[in-house]
Amino acid sequence: MKNIEFYNGHEMPMLGFGTFELTDYETCKNAVKTAILNGYRHIDTATRYGNEQAVGEGIQEALQESDLTREDLFVTSKLWLTDYGRANVESAYIESLKKLGLDYLDLYLMHWPGTDEAVMVGTWHGMEDLYKDTNVRNIGVCNFEPEQLEALLAQVSIKPVINQVEYHPTFQQRKLSLYLDAQRIYLESWSSLARGDALTNDTIVAVANEVGKTPAQVILRWVYQRGVVSIPRSANPEHIKENIDIFDFELSEAHMERMNQLDTDQRFGPDPTTYEG
Repeated sequence: MKNIEFYNGHEMPMLGFGTFELTDYETCKNAVKTAILNGYRHIDTATRYGNEQAVGEGIQEALQESDLTREDLFVTSKLWLTDYGRANVESAYIESLKKLGLDYLDLYLMHWPGTDEAVMVGTWHGMEDLYKDTNVRNIGVCNFEPEQLEALLAQVSIKPVINQVEYHPTFQQRKLSLYLDAQRIYLESWSSLARGDALTNDTIVAVANEVGKTPAQVILRWVYQRGVVSIPRSANPEHIKENIDIFDFELSEAHMERMNQLDTDQRFGPDPTTYEG
């Protein structure tokens, strides 16, 4: 598996394990442990998910059952809107660390831009404060549109390393992708499988049959070949193993182009310009 390298020289695995909606404690803990023991080195959670403690316990159990160390893992969590404001960032970060049972995070993200530009910018200044104190390795954002990033970058000194957004074959974020490339900010995909909708797409099913892989594997490989980070989530051990098994095949240019043609520019999730949590 390749790593991406941020503009600050730090690296991040391109395929991670997401934990959105893994709200049952034992299910979440066991899924995280299974993921790590089957090769995932990048774990993504958030304050809003309400599962940081279960994620942390899954990490600890995996470390105890393997020869891995904390430094082998890349762990992400996210600041929720109710903790926005420069004065609130550090305490929210410390609370996440406490729940996760960790001394630091590899990546801390603003979960949404919100609708108040002054609050957005002030919160990012709090993220910068954290980063300068070196207690977090990297800072980034989620669900920012180009216009919101433009407003942020005009008023801050440290730019995000990554923007985690809804991204899948039917919502390819072309305008945002071009903007992020120009800014040397990476794109990370949530809902790579389009909430499961893409798994039954006729084109994707046909490509999967042609290459002898599952539709999920084909989608995750397509995301990977486009240079985008993905964090598929599953509670099913077989699906967890299946989703990381995408490195023994390659999609041809023709396969990639057929999937590129699926873009309808249609979101499943909220509109980042109006979402207030």
